[in-house]
Amino acid sequence: MLNRVVLVGRLTRDPELRYTPTGVAVANFTLAVNRTFSNRQGEREADFIHCVAWKKSAENVANYLKKGHLAGVDGRIQTQSYENNEGRRVFITEVVAESVQFMETRRSEGSQSSSYGGQASEDPFANGSPPIDISSDDLPF
Repeated sequence: MLNRVVLVGRLTRDPELRYTPTGVAVANFTLAVNRTFSNRQGEREADFIHCVAWKKSAENVANYLKKGHLAGVDGRIQTQSYENNEGRRVFITEVVAESVQFMETRRSEGSQSSSYGGQASEDPFANGSPPIDISSDDLPF
């Protein structure tokens, strides 16, 4: 079986970074991904896809991506359900990001120019941070 998703889109708002009670970082963000076709009015529509990143990837997303930034996500689809306050079953579909790529250089303050396909001016993975002490109970899968 195969469950693989690859997306490229722009963040619709700044990522939300939180930590689980055991200290594992989790970031939620939404990507606007343009469709490959136009509607009857000749306009391109977009899908708004909820994504979640975990651990160091979550911290990097929160520190280096902001609303409007172009990002690539490689991950898998995950579905969940819960019962809301009204007793109705609510279903959620999201992409669990296993890899997030920064698709443009960091914009300088007040500058509107950007470069696509480049790398971020500061590499968030360069410092070689120490391993995270985590148990399998902390993982969402």
